[in-house]
Amino acid sequence: MANRFVVRYGVMRHVGEYQSRGSDEFRRGSQVMVRSNRGTEWGEILCEATPRTAEYLGKSDVVGKILRLATPEDERMRDEVHQAEQTIFADSKRLISESGLPMQVVDVEKVFGGERIVIYYLSESRVDFRELVKTLTKHFGSRVEMRQLGIRDEAKLLADYGDCGKPVCCNTHLQEMPPVSMKMVKAQKATLDPTKISGRCGRLKCCLRYEYETYESYRKELPKVGKWVVTKQGKGRVLSQEILAQKLLISYEDNRRVMIDAKDVLTVVSAGGPSTDVASDTTAS
Repeated sequence: MANRFVVRYGVMRHVGEYQSRGSDEFRRGSQVMVRSNRGTEWGEILCEATPRTAEYLGKSDVVGKILRLATPEDERMRDEVHQAEQTIFADSKRLISESGLPMQVVDVEKVFGGERIVIYYLSESRVDFRELVKTLTKHFGSRVEMRQLGIRDEAKLLADYGDCGKPVCCNTHLQEMPPVSMKMVKAQKATLDPTKISGRCGRLKCCLRYEYETYESYRKELPKVGKWVVTKQGKGRVLSQEILAQKLLISYEDNRRVMIDAKDVLTVVSAGGPSTDVASDTTAS
């Protein structure tokens, strides 16, 4: 019975389930040759396919087949493919410049088996490149595909390390680049300095989304800022929350300000206490 494995392949680091030949077994990190819908490609085994990996990928369909472990001959051919890509990149830039089309070549990919060439480009608008594709196909003697990139896709293709010192998430484990909003930044009380919360793409960092659901879940368990609460030390108003620590800064009726554990709140009352401007007091804190 054939086994299934999760394989990463291609310059854009596609991930999918691949089926082995017979009962072949592969270890994590094994370099393999696979047959995808694009042709013969170089891939890397990530893990054995399971229902959990299928849930992560969002599908359990087999993308293709694992042909074999990469051989020394495959490695030699891969080096030749990389060298050919440098020539393809230069020629593509020249031919696109001669065409006068408003496109900027970011990278090129020659599928390992030579079945096709993929050219990744940036453009501020849609481009009619049908004639260009004919010119490129004739020049390279291979099928040519054009792929327009967004600003995040460019980072996925070219970025290396993030501010955290680790490889950027978009070109390692992220399947999709989820939307990130300032609401998520504020919920985690992160700095609002754009230089510190922006990724290599110039957009808000994807990792700001990772813990947002946890923050939201914990936040809902705490009394809202401005609410009056009764604690073991008396009655007071919530000035601020320490969400992960599950603590509250309370302003008591005798003007004491004390940080307490959320579990010390006996009850939440809708009104009461001195008539004080909640907004100004919260700002002051």
